[in-house]
Amino acid sequence: MLKQLGLTAELPVIEDWHAVLVSGQPLLDVRAPVEFGAGAFPGSVNLPLINDTEREAVGRCYKQAGQDAAIALGLALISGDVKAGRIAAWKTFLQAVPAPERVLYCFRGGLRSRIAQQWIYAHTGLVCPRIRGGYKALRRYLLDQLEILPGQFQNWVLSGRTGCGKTRFLSDFRQQIDLEGLANHRGSAFGPNITPQPTQIAFENALAIALLRQRDAGQPALLFEDESRNIGSVHLPPSLLEALRESPLVVLDTPDEERLDISFQAYVLDMIAAYGTALGSDDAGLQAYGSYLFTSLGKIRKRLGDVRYQQVHHLMAQALAEQSRTGKPERHRDWVRFILFDYYDPMYDYQLKAKRERIRFQGDAVAVREYLAARTPALC
Repeated sequence: MLKQLGLTAELPVIEDWHAVLVSGQPLLDVRAPVEFGAGAFPGSVNLPLINDTEREAVGRCYKQAGQDAAIALGLALISGDVKAGRIAAWKTFLQAVPAPERVLYCFRGGLRSRIAQQWIYAHTGLVCPRIRGGYKALRRYLLDQLEILPGQFQNWVLSGRTGCGKTRFLSDFRQQIDLEGLANHRGSAFGPNITPQPTQIAFENALAIALLRQRDAGQPALLFEDESRNIGSVHLPPSLLEALRESPLVVLDTPDEERLDISFQAYVLDMIAAYGTALGSDDAGLQAYGSYLFTSLGKIRKRLGDVRYQQVHHLMAQALAEQSRTGKPERHRDWVRFILFDYYDPMYDYQLKAKRERIRFQGDAVAVREYLAARTPALC
């Protein structure tokens, strides 16, 4: 049966999981789309050997009739034009990747990756090493690293009121991990972006790789934004959450009007533009933006209480109506101001009290940067 599959040539196998993961090289993932969707690595591209329907059929056959029958069915399903199309897709992908960086894997590094590797070589002449142990081995390596990495740095946590510009401040540092960027979410009820969040597995994979790269660069310290356990639909691994809860805090102070400007730009202007671009129409974009606003508001209805909820809902409806009528978004500042100063600020003050003994410094952006530079020069 193996000869029937064409598994005869001796082709290279890669066992250096660390090097593959931190290099940033493109990764050819030949798992089925449903497996890829459950969790993947940054830079990976899914060009499956078998699709979801074929995988399900082969799996049923394996349970009912055994391995040989399942392989035979797989060969029948992936033959002729189907096989040629998949090989052509692999060839196109691999030809765009320098030879030393080519690598592929399936789930366990077994039959599927061996078939893809051999077929690629036989029909295109391209040599593409496969990962020993496949996705499962890479994932296990990252999980093991995620347990120990957070404790290997001198961690600092950047706190501050909503809209104070923490993400912008963080981006100026080389030694930082942007947790909200990895989670594709801004960490609040209004935090969703128009693109979906990664799965928990994909988030953990990306986080572990980011930490590995910082460690490989010899960085002794890292700066993180102050986050709760959950960032939208994903959560911080316990090892990192524990490390950050024990780390010193610096608090970024920003004038209220500047916070209003930052929030208006991020939660109104940028989001409206993103929806308009995605939908190809300003009108459709504004309608989608309105749905986003009311959905986000609904998440905090209980905490707001009915009176304040109705106030904010009315302000949002007025802003949307005026923008639809005049094209001007300025009236959105009214609800942004309310949410910032009447909702988030009191909640932030309450939460910061529980962290007060961890605060090492509080000041504006210039002062916080100078403080961090004096105590941890490598951060800056």
